[in-house]
Amino acid sequence: MKKFSILLLCIFFLGTLNSYANDLWDNFGDSNVYGQKAVSEEDFQKALESKKSRKSSPFGKTLFEKMKKNTNKDIPKGESYSQSNESEIISNTKAELPVLMIPLPLKLNDNYIIPIGHYQVEGEKTDDGEVYIKLYQAHDLIAKIPAKETEHDYEDEAINFVKLEPHGETHVEIIFGCLDFNAYAVVDTE
Repeated sequence: MKKFSILLLCIFFLGTLNSYANDLWDNFGDSNVYGQKAVSEEDFQKALESKKSRKSSPFGKTLFEKMKKNTNKDIPKGESYSQSNESEIISNTKAELPVLMIPLPLKLNDNYIIPIGHYQVEGEKTDDGEVYIKLYQAHDLIAKIPAKETEHDYEDEAINFVKLEPHGETHVEIIFGCLDFNAYAVVDTE
């Protein structure tokens, strides 16, 4: 009797699962639970073609045309990125300015003192051949230091670099390097 009741319970359970599964499967027909109708492949293609063939609005290009234009814009051309013009690409890229931390006040001349702080450093070579090291803070030029150009690269692996090294007891040496030139300036400490 016990085996018979377990068998009867299993048959009842399987029958219930089958009818429940059929109810779920019926929801995948022409409409779902939210009342939306399924879209056929043909309807989808027609809608896509109508968006492509839509003429421009009087206010400008359609969104589809703008997206199409922007996707082709950033594709690099093969021959313009060859290895032969690598230096041209490097020189055309705007590099970030290196940062110099000055731990003690520096005396540029008798009446101007460069305060302690962090400075972005940029090198400038004039048409006359004079070289300057410029110190900036928040886009403001703080100091323009005359420097001497050198061929020495100070064994630094970076293209743009700046260092502050002691030079005797009352002087420091600011060393600057960029793609165009390397320079140094000896500055008095206060």
